[in-house]
Amino acid sequence: MADTDNDIITRILSGDQRAYAGLIDRHKDRAMTLALRMLKNRSDAEEALQDAFVRAFHALPGFERKSSFATWFYRIVFNVCSTALSKRVRVRVASFDADDGDPMKAGEPVSTDMPDIDCERAEFQAIVREEIDAMSEQYAAILTLFFVQDMGYDEITAVTGLPLGTVKNRLFRARVLLQRAVVKRCGNREHAGMEKESER
Repeated sequence: MADTDNDIITRILSGDQRAYAGLIDRHKDRAMTLALRMLKNRSDAEEALQDAFVRAFHALPGFERKSSFATWFYRIVFNVCSTALSKRVRVRVASFDADDGDPMKAGEPVSTDMPDIDCERAEFQAIVREEIDAMSEQYAAILTLFFVQDMGYDEITAVTGLPLGTVKNRLFRARVLLQRAVVKRCGNREHAGMEKESER
């Protein structure tokens, strides 16, 4: 039976520092996905991830295990990436405040299903990844935590430090944007295919 994260952490804190490589291997891929979605640059994401792993290692003695290691660690990754973003000089073209008067309020129900689209599954998944990558980092981060890390609202709140209402609001709007983008792309391909058929 494979060691749990807590088993590995116990070994590390007992002096087996090499065991930390096991935690890195277990979480590096998903953490890298989150960093890439936020920073939009592989070099920056790799640097941020290295920083996050170093910070997590030094902070490990203070990890109280009230949450999972994954939630605790992704919080560190999120903070490192957020700090990196705050240092970039850029113009934000959208407001992400929860109380910005947007009609898509956090209290509204959000469908977890993507619409029925005539795309092959692999193609559909590729399109979804591309559209998430193209989103603003704050929407991309929320979708990554929800879909890739399979986190619930409470865990996302713990990772991002955002109020629950803000998390729900951003996730709702991010899903709507994602659905519209995927429908548009797959719909355009279907329309193009119909035009080709009519030309024959």
